[in-house]
Amino acid sequence: MDRSDPQAQPLIRRARLWIGADTTGGVLLMIAAVLALVWANSPWRDIYHDLLSFDVGPEALQLHLSLAHWAADGLLAVFFFVVGVELKQEFVAGDLRNPRSAGVPIAAAVGGMVVPALIFVAIVGGLEPEALRGWATPTATDIAFALGVLALFGRGLPSALRVFLMTLAVVDDLLGILVIATVYTDSIDAVMLGVGVVCIAVFAVCVRATRSHWWILLPLAVIAWGFVHASGVHSTVAGVVLGFTVPAVARAGEREPRTERFAAAVTPYSTAICLPLFAFASAGVTVIGSGHIVQPVSVGVFAGLVVGKVVGVMGTVWCVTRLTPLRLPDAIGLRDLLPVGLLTGIGFTVALLIAELSFAPDSGLSPDHEPAAKVGILVGSLTAAVLGAIMLRWDARRARSSDENRDGVPDQDTRVI
Repeated sequence: MDRSDPQAQPLIRRARLWIGADTTGGVLLMIAAVLALVWANSPWRDIYHDLLSFDVGPEALQLHLSLAHWAADGLLAVFFFVVGVELKQEFVAGDLRNPRSAGVPIAAAVGGMVVPALIFVAIVGGLEPEALRGWATPTATDIAFALGVLALFGRGLPSALRVFLMTLAVVDDLLGILVIATVYTDSIDAVMLGVGVVCIAVFAVCVRATRSHWWILLPLAVIAWGFVHASGVHSTVAGVVLGFTVPAVARAGEREPRTERFAAAVTPYSTAICLPLFAFASAGVTVIGSGHIVQPVSVGVFAGLVVGKVVGVMGTVWCVTRLTPLRLPDAIGLRDLLPVGLLTGIGFTVALLIAELSFAPDSGLSPDHEPAAKVGILVGSLTAAVLGAIMLRWDARRARSSDENRDGVPDQDTRVI
């Protein structure tokens, strides 16, 4: 299709709008995960696993990786670039700019990570202490999935609830990235990392120039990613840092910040290609004829996602709003936090990544831990999504007061999803 054709423009615009919708990412992830699970448990499951273990890439550049590693290290870097761009926008011009309005969702994100980790440790520690390396697995939230469920089943609820969930999930992902960068980096090649940092610095200069050109920025980003990957630091960190370098304030006569322009340009590829392919490569757990379903690791991950997230989010918000001057955003009450807490229990993408890093084949741990963790993630995320959808409809049907956040001021933001 010729994009210069005027008749093709509406079709392209509609396709971008569809891909950019909150529901699209969740639907595509679900389809990819179901396809992977079905194939991995079919008579042709060996073909699935052989395909993902197929190595490709230049050995001289330390990039002779399996397709599964390319999905985790390469495709997810694109997703985390979008996360970095969105974080930059939120910190400079969004909800994270105001500490008062951002304080509650930030605290909720911290509580929503700490409690699931503690539940995992409590369940796994006494039975399989060597598997405690995976403590961070149930702490992540999948932004695309969570927002997709909210968009589908949250009709009639305050639109501020989407902003709250988005802020919480973005901070959750930021904390998850810090965990990946610190906990799951065993050794660092300082020279490679230094060259990668230099490449990121050059990218930062070019992306802030009066005119930014994709044919300069894209090769710089790929080179920076390659050196960071070779250094031993997980390459998704490079994606976030590159995203953080994009200016979040309109400049040089631009009508919109480059963070918004870059997010609009890259998100369709992340949503429609990168995340579904990663889900397809990671969610294919073979459970037929195996004991991966009920193990301490799978139970710990499941309980962390379904129970720990709700308790962590609701408990933290209750304490913060009772003991400090901070309050929930306008039109949001504690009643809304039960479905929100359940939605944060949809771990999926980042949780699958952390599970692979925690129980990698070279970790010296039992090979059963990784599939067990993935079973816990898939079942836990599905359970959290279903319960979250039910609670969203229950919440939407209940009458709302004129001061849901109990700040003594009648709610002004009456917009709904």
